[in-house]
Amino acid sequence: MNTEQIADMVLRKAGLTDMPADSGILVRGENLRKVFAGIDMATPELLLAREMGADLVLSHHPQAGAPEVFFYQVMERQIDKMVEAGIPVNRAQKALRQQAGKVERSSHSENYDRVASAARVMNVPYMNLHVPVDVIAEDFVQSRLDQALAGKHRATLLDVLVVLQEIPEYQRALAKPVIRVGGEKDYAGRVLVLMAGGTNGGEQVFRAYFEAGIGTIVCMHLPEEVRKAVLDQNIGNVIVAGHMASDSIGMNIVCSELEGLGLEVVRMGGII
Repeated sequence: MNTEQIADMVLRKAGLTDMPADSGILVRGENLRKVFAGIDMATPELLLAREMGADLVLSHHPQAGAPEVFFYQVMERQIDKMVEAGIPVNRAQKALRQQAGKVERSSHSENYDRVASAARVMNVPYMNLHVPVDVIAEDFVQSRLDQALAGKHRATLLDVLVVLQEIPEYQRALAKPVIRVGGEKDYAGRVLVLMAGGTNGGEQVFRAYFEAGIGTIVCMHLPEEVRKAVLDQNIGNVIVAGHMASDSIGMNIVCSELEGLGLEVVRMGGII
């Protein structure tokens, strides 16, 4: 198996046709048998992989090259998600613009070749898959919530937490799912899982969702300034499921697929 075949498999699993800008193959490889897979895989993991005979280092988060520099471009995917929720496309674009600008300016200064050059010097195949893996996790969590809450009259935020805590990655995590806006007895309303937009969309995106009829957003993380803004808006609820645990859901599904294809996979780098 080679790096391109692994990328194609994950894209199909995520229902995507093209590789997102925040993902890609930095050093390609052939005849892969042993994979080191993790949430954050950089130079130390490359050294360990070479020492322990791994054929590929697979990172979730973009740590190098074009995926790191052009990370902000995948935030455009949030517009499609917002339109699906009933937000007018022009409102979605304007709500997202400020946060996308912040991410672009931040990534512009990154040392984007540091990890990539280490992989090239050591000749260790290296790739990362960010949005595709997040899409897999988002779909999985949304499906579990939809099934569990279907027909449940006036489900509360506690009901949502109970469903999340039945998922093994959230059970094992030190940072458990937690209510950040709202209370356990508050009605959840329509629950939407947001995990595959590159990063948090910011306060204007949250407001647009709530005004479109979403009652509760389940996300990976919530910056403090966004939490305060959502509290002030006093419209909807937010449950933070946890960053590493949510990423681990998608990565564990991918790792299991690779194992099913006969590869040995060592889970590390933050996978729960």
